[in-house]
Amino acid sequence: MAHLAVTQASVTVPVGTDASLRRSVFKAHNLRFEDKAWVPVLSLDLKTRNPRTRNHFRVCMSVQQASTSKVTVSPLELEDAKEPPLNLYKPKGPYTATIVSVERIVGPKAPGETCHIVIDHGGNVPYWEGQSYGVIPPGENPKKPGAPHNVRLYSIASTRYGDSFDSRTGSLCVRRAVYYDPETGKEDPSKNGICSNFLCNSKPGDKVQITGPSGKIMLLPEDDPNATHIMIATGTGVAPYRGYLRRMFMESVPKFKFAGLAWLFLGVANSDSLLYDEEFTKYLRDYPDNFRFDRALSREQRNKNGGKMYVQDKIEEFSDEIFKLLDQGAHIYFCGLKGMMPGIQETLKRVADQRGENWEEKLSQLKKNKQWHVEVY
Repeated sequence: MAHLAVTQASVTVPVGTDASLRRSVFKAHNLRFEDKAWVPVLSLDLKTRNPRTRNHFRVCMSVQQASTSKVTVSPLELEDAKEPPLNLYKPKGPYTATIVSVERIVGPKAPGETCHIVIDHGGNVPYWEGQSYGVIPPGENPKKPGAPHNVRLYSIASTRYGDSFDSRTGSLCVRRAVYYDPETGKEDPSKNGICSNFLCNSKPGDKVQITGPSGKIMLLPEDDPNATHIMIATGTGVAPYRGYLRRMFMESVPKFKFAGLAWLFLGVANSDSLLYDEEFTKYLRDYPDNFRFDRALSREQRNKNGGKMYVQDKIEEFSDEIFKLLDQGAHIYFCGLKGMMPGIQETLKRVADQRGENWEEKLSQLKKNKQWHVEVY
């Protein structure tokens, strides 16, 4: 297809015979559409607040569609703050934001459903990369009659400028939590995750109560643009890294010109479960000296012992290089389910022993140097 010049925050194209589209709205000039599988997306026109779902597609946010190397962001005043915004809105006084779009971002063979959810906060709930939003689902807390549900925290999957590059939105990467009865094999809706299903079921224009932003542990250190950042994720734990990588490689940020190494390890079940893979693959092509990407597909790959390939197996595969980079001051990040950490810690300890190093001492030093960043849930 031909190049399109786009100047608004959202773009629509008529539905064709191809039942496909990927990702969100792209605020940039000279978009290029390539031969990609597209998926229909529910979207909200930010100007009219009206959902547009009939005979329209939303233009994908994926970086592979930009013919320009970097995208201009605004307002640049967001770069001036010395400290990250923290807890601007608390559970007793949440901010009422609006759902812009909800998109399934995994393929048909992925176990479970993961959605990319764009939320319009109107610029009123700013955040930094690596922070989290709290979400209060509607309804009554079953454990506290008359009280609202507890806050659920979600790592933000966009930069401070959001998916439309104008600082008005924040994006979440949410896996729908469902429960299957082990005896019948049938889904039991009464035990499904309340907040994840609320978010994945929401429609453009729906209201959502958010709190925060919160968190300092996963903030991206930007004092050294030549630093190495090793990012390890399972599933939706990739959310903060999407924000880091967009800031490093997609956006034109005057005060942060990344020239170091970003190395992402992502563990998921299979190829259909890969999240934001097209964006990451594009960075790999365009910035081969600054980005590395290793996938661990537990149901498709085998480790050196013939077992399933988990993210800790990939770490072990490159352990010598990782340890050398850590010795040189690299930052290492872990985000995902709590269950990922024991296997990773065990692997790192085994590697340290093989290298004649004391892992407990090394870990203590990494924490002291603020190189060790963990956020698990």
